[in-house]
Amino acid sequence: MHPIERLRYVARASGADQAMLVRETAGALASLGFDPPGLVTACRRIIDRHPTSGPLWWLCARVLTAGDPVREAWLAADEISDDRTGVELAHALPEDAVVCVLGWPELIAEALVRRGDVEVLVVDALGEGSGLARRLRRSDVDAIEVPQAGLGTAAAAADLVLVEASAAGPTGFVGIAGSRAAAASAYCAEVPVWLVSGVGRLMPAGPWGALVRRLDDLGDPWDADDEVVPAALLTKVAGPGGLVDLDVLAHPPGRVAPELFRPTAF
Repeated sequence: MHPIERLRYVARASGADQAMLVRETAGALASLGFDPPGLVTACRRIIDRHPTSGPLWWLCARVLTAGDPVREAWLAADEISDDRTGVELAHALPEDAVVCVLGWPELIAEALVRRGDVEVLVVDALGEGSGLARRLRRSDVDAIEVPQAGLGTAAAAADLVLVEASAAGPTGFVGIAGSRAAAASAYCAEVPVWLVSGVGRLMPAGPWGALVRRLDDLGDPWDADDEVVPAALLTKVAGPGGLVDLDVLAHPPGRVAPELFRPTAF
């Protein structure tokens, strides 16, 4: 497949997990070789189609700021394939806890499947929760499906609320619609809220601000599948290095490529 066609495939993809998107994009960008103008255009177009994907912002920034873009693309793909967030989260979960989650978050689901001693309240956000509940039950995990209307009650009744970021920055994170309500309900009930953020999802202030502005321009936020949730509602952050304090959001690692801040239409 020609690199441009491959990029178009990635740009059109929806519902794919973040690791797959990064691997496919890395392969396409590496195929372009050392062509700075072409790389900038390709990266902008990918971000235009996936503005809430922190790992794609991370990959594109690394490629555009590297001396050897091809090598950097493959290094990034290897790093996200080796993401240990799910493993570390599984180790950090309290024993016999009642956990509330929304939809089918990929990293959280990986951790829950590893643990058989937790009860999971799965909110059917965007119609994805019922599928996760069935998957967990097949793995002998006690999972209860909760309709979207019961989101607040489930969050308040849990011992722990887990929310997954597709991207996160100094002021908050982007999560599936309903994440803000779940985090706020838990906060009011004094239930801890852990943000799960894997490799490439923590963004420096510049890219994070550009991402939020793009979301603001997409239209009515109540109709969107994703929403921005303030960091003030969070308790801890779970990532590839384990469970850490919220300070990691204030000064996240990562490179900055200002070329990505300006959208480019297809």
